[in-house]
Amino acid sequence: MANVVVVGTQWGDEGKGKIVDLYAENADVIARFQGGNNAGHTLVVGGKQTILHLIPSGILHAGKLCIIGNGVVVDPPVLIEEMDNLRNRGLLSDSTRLLVSEKAHIIIPYHRRIDVARESHSVGKKIGTTGRGIGPAYEDKIARVGIRLCDLLDDEVFQEKLNRNVEEKNFYLTKRFAEEPVDGKAIYEEYRAYAEKLRPYAADCSVIMQQEIDKGKRILFEGAQGTHLDIDHGTFPYVTSSNTVAANACCGTGVGPSCIQSVVGICKAYTTRVGEGPFLTELKDETGARLQQVGQEIGATTGRKRRCGWLDMVLIRQAVRVSGITGIALTKLDVLTGIEKLKICVGYRMGQEEYTESVPVNLRLLSRCQPVYEEMDGWTEDIRGARRIADLPANTRHYIERLEGLSGVRLVLVSVGPDRDETIILNNPFEG
Repeated sequence: MANVVVVGTQWGDEGKGKIVDLYAENADVIARFQGGNNAGHTLVVGGKQTILHLIPSGILHAGKLCIIGNGVVVDPPVLIEEMDNLRNRGLLSDSTRLLVSEKAHIIIPYHRRIDVARESHSVGKKIGTTGRGIGPAYEDKIARVGIRLCDLLDDEVFQEKLNRNVEEKNFYLTKRFAEEPVDGKAIYEEYRAYAEKLRPYAADCSVIMQQEIDKGKRILFEGAQGTHLDIDHGTFPYVTSSNTVAANACCGTGVGPSCIQSVVGICKAYTTRVGEGPFLTELKDETGARLQQVGQEIGATTGRKRRCGWLDMVLIRQAVRVSGITGIALTKLDVLTGIEKLKICVGYRMGQEEYTESVPVNLRLLSRCQPVYEEMDGWTEDIRGARRIADLPANTRHYIERLEGLSGVRLVLVSVGPDRDETIILNNPFEG
């Protein structure tokens, strides 16, 4: 059976939640492999909206195994609240299992405090962090002082590591930022209660996933954010603190690369970005405002308006390369309806230099580039009822054909509206 990775090809917010929710019908296991509650996946089922921050999107399907992998950083109160909210709405079926890797690192209140303090003191040099403590938690992981779920569940180990870290973090908070210190005893008492609530869900997820693969079960690997927020391959430093590319599906869950047969890249029909950082095709005019309004481009996690612009194929081609994307799922195509002339960025130009395959690494150089556009006729017809490519207007088909040609990758899905059934399925990645 095929195992599939789903990744974003832009700066996140491509509509991965809907696609993962659709593909979860064919999967037996849905595993989240990186990020934290700085990501928000929005699902619309039967006209009702559900936003998930940590729990895999497949949780809305009965009888599935949902895994939060070791590559995710987990904020215990956020995860517990998310589980409680799903139960209260009757959306967490008794037949659905949720497991959290005992190797996953835990976000502690001092991580959030440091995150906010840094951003508030970085006048003119803000990254655009969500302030959720994600970056500082990953820092502790790399510095080998982080607290994992297995540590939280061992009271003696947790208290020892917490005391050591609180001393260091308080020195940093008070001396570097003149902030109030955190209360280590209060954190200890609060997190002891979280430990007991999370204990039934802790597991060696690497072993469990391999057992499922050996049984021939189908695995869907779910990423957060997008390719160009990757800590190595994104527009550094305006990135997230983890690897968002497909290869991290293996590292972030504990399975080997030979287990993966297909990589689906989610591509929005235009481009958006939350927070700071370069954005060459950004539209600061009426068209940009229209995309924001019609597309309801508001961050599911932060509530911030997303910056909007034309589709950038340089971003997409780089994403295809670094993640080995085998198929593209195009989302929010309906948002473009009614725009008379559409543009697609096919390259960047600076003087005599032209960039078509990759985004310049040097941000000073990138800021001097100009987008090279192709213009296409738009369409006015309502496309949300289309269920086949043939149902789409000619100009809509021309737009997606050009995207397919420029990316060099076939389209496997076209989303023409937010609901589950507003989708054109061209190829099921679980069937090859």
